[in-house]
Amino acid sequence: MYSGAQISLYPMAGDFVGIILGALTALDPYRERLQVDTDDLSTLLVGAPEVVFPAMRDLFVAAARSGEHCVLHATLSRGCPGEPDDAICHTTQYGGPHEPLEQRKTAALDAVGTAPVTAMQAAAQFSLYVMGTDDHMDEIYGCIDFLKQSGVFGRAKNFCTRLDGDAGAVFAAIEAALCRFGPPQGHVTIDLTVSANSPTPR
Repeated sequence: MYSGAQISLYPMAGDFVGIILGALTALDPYRERLQVDTDDLSTLLVGAPEVVFPAMRDLFVAAARSGEHCVLHATLSRGCPGEPDDAICHTTQYGGPHEPLEQRKTAALDAVGTAPVTAMQAAAQFSLYVMGTDDHMDEIYGCIDFLKQSGVFGRAKNFCTRLDGDAGAVFAAIEAALCRFGPPQGHVTIDLTVSANSPTPR
């Protein structure tokens, strides 16, 4: 299976280049377990979700520690039929419908409950897309129910769900959404936006 994320990082600051380049060092511990490809639009991270999500989290937190308003946008995908299998993406994280939905929700809640604390507050909104199954809405509703119990649920919005909390728990919840809902060998995608230090609440 092929899995990964196309990510773009936007620090709202005059020194955005310096913030981005400084934050990229947060990827160093993960580089041997990821394929990383950058162009002028985004950076592609290819790998298992248990590597991709902590790498994204640490990149985002490193940028947000600048104190500037920072936004990360990502398109996440697993099981895309147009991509080849890649050994670097191997994982045992996908639950899928071969496990009972309640069991998968419990595993997702455990993952959020044991997420590392980053001491960085984050707001996120994301949409989950489960492809190619007749029961895709059962999976999406199951994911929403998990999120409402996760401790980071903000509110339902048009076309997406808002999360608020420590970045560690927020990214863990999104990882669980991608891994625990939808067929284990199926195509599942997420559209994600994460923000920290926004001036709007102030």
